[in-house]
Amino acid sequence: MDQLSSTVSPTSSKRTRREYTPEFRAAVSAMPVVLGRSCYSPNLTATGDAMTPGINLAKKSKITHKVHSYEHDPGAASYGLEAAEKLSINPRQVFKTLVVKLDGDTLAVGVVPVVEKLNMKLIAKAAGAKKAAMAEPSEVERTTGYVLGGVSPLGQKKRLKTFVDSSAKNLTTIFVSAGRRGLEIELSPLDLLNLVNGNFADLCQP
Repeated sequence: MDQLSSTVSPTSSKRTRREYTPEFRAAVSAMPVVLGRSCYSPNLTATGDAMTPGINLAKKSKITHKVHSYEHDPGAASYGLEAAEKLSINPRQVFKTLVVKLDGDTLAVGVVPVVEKLNMKLIAKAAGAKKAAMAEPSEVERTTGYVLGGVSPLGQKKRLKTFVDSSAKNLTTIFVSAGRRGLEIELSPLDLLNLVNGNFADLCQP
C-alpha cells in the first residue's frame, strides 16, 4: 500500500475509484519495456510549459529528459498504473516515490516500480537503520513540497536520502512523477541517481 492509497477511502469521494483488474495488470505487464528511445504515443503530449521544481532541476542540470502529460483521473485506483496505461508503457518502467521514516525520526525516499511493494526491512537495511515505516502524509507533503500522488524524487523542498530499486539499472530510461498528478518525467536511472545523490538498492518484496 502506498501513501496515497493508505489515506484515501473509497467512500471519501462522490466519484467511483476505477479498479484495475487482474486481466489489465497482466496485459500491461506483458508490454515490452522500452529501451533507449522516447516513449511518445498519439495520446501523449510533451508539456514544456508545465514547470515544477523537479522539471526545473532537470533543465538546470541540462540532463536529457522528456516530460509526458496525460489526463489524470482522480478516480483511478492506482495513479502509477494509470500513468502506465495512458502513456502506453510497461508499468515496470514507471516508478513511484515513497517516503519512509527511519528509526522513528529520519525521513528517506524509496523509488520503486509501481507494480512492486516497498519492503521496509530492505530500505531500512539500505539506509543503515534498524526499522522503517511509511511516513505520515502531512509530513511527506510538508517536507517534499509536493501533494500525494504527485511526489517527485526530484526538486524536493528538503533533500532526503534517496534509494532507487536496483531493477532500474536494467533500463535505459524510467518514468517518475514530475511533481504533479498527470505529469511524468522520463530520464536515465543514472541521471536520477546523480540529481538526488542517491544509491541503488534492492527495495522490493522478494
